[in-house]
Amino acid sequence: MSVRNCIVAQSGGPTAAINASLAGVIKGVSESGMYDTVYGSLNGITGILNQNLMNLSELMDGHPEYLDRLKVTPAMYLGSCRYKLPHYLDDDSSYVFLFKQFEQYHVEAFFYIGGNDSMDTVLKLSEYAKRIGSSVRIIGIPKTIDNDIWGTDVTFGFDSAVKVATETMDNIKTTASSHGRIFVVEVMGHKTGWVTLYSGIATGADIILIPEIPYDIKKITSYIEKSDKKYLVIAAAEGIVEKEFSSLKNKERRQLLSEKNLKSQVEKLALDIRTATDKEVRITIPGHTQRGGSPTARDRIVSMQTGTATALNIINKNYGVMAAVINGKIVKVPLKEVAGKLKVVPADAEIILQAKEMGICFGD
Repeated sequence: MSVRNCIVAQSGGPTAAINASLAGVIKGVSESGMYDTVYGSLNGITGILNQNLMNLSELMDGHPEYLDRLKVTPAMYLGSCRYKLPHYLDDDSSYVFLFKQFEQYHVEAFFYIGGNDSMDTVLKLSEYAKRIGSSVRIIGIPKTIDNDIWGTDVTFGFDSAVKVATETMDNIKTTASSHGRIFVVEVMGHKTGWVTLYSGIATGADIILIPEIPYDIKKITSYIEKSDKKYLVIAAAEGIVEKEFSSLKNKERRQLLSEKNLKSQVEKLALDIRTATDKEVRITIPGHTQRGGSPTARDRIVSMQTGTATALNIINKNYGVMAAVINGKIVKVPLKEVAGKLKVVPADAEIILQAKEMGICFGD
């Protein structure tokens, strides 16, 4: 009887719930009896390139409590990487080595848990496998706190990140109200503003600024000067863009900030508000705390669902797909519809229109 194994890896930034999906894959694959061994690749796909694998089946065998602990453990059990594969038409050396490793370890499926770049890797590997006639199946499991993966309503890690950002702004209100200050809370999100939008609305922020809506500093300062509140809280994504410079490339905008000895656009925002209004402004950055801590119940559930669904897709021979959440249901989305696409916040999204009705300013 031939040996049949699989490999699972984690990539990109950590989330509070990423290990729950890992547990889902291990449990789903183990109970199916389809594969003899589940290997874990340490530090993403680089673990395979560096021949750094661990036997997860051996580790978990006879220890069901390990999986239970894994479900609620934050960070990334297998470690991570930010390695991006070149296209095989430009350089196929990595691909040749990877598929030799698959052959050596009798691997028939590779599960990759990650965000947009990871889904891009999954698509490239899938296309290469087809190109060389390999039977190895490459499967993507969507993960990102930014909630910006195309083809799914929500990604695990998002709800937990919103929770941390919301709690930060809730706590800031105590200091802000005591001193009558304006607090700018910099929330994670270089390209999209999902976490900022949801946490800002949840905490009742006065101003919400996201990358998708370039802001006009004059409208923000006008809003502040007209406000009769003693303090204000501004939820601002890392990647906010000032309307005046929105036509410039990111590199050009960073250069302008550097010339003024400013580290970020959020820092410039705070300085501009202070200069125009003569009010005391402070910046708070929860930073990587948004990626850690205990995962929310929703994230644990979504993570386990997508992890288990991915294992079932392989068992049922549903290849070239990603397990996604659409209207509360776990569905299959073709990888070709996902890779290379970014799910941004629509400027006319219903939730933004509702927030504006509540009096929240978006700087436009």
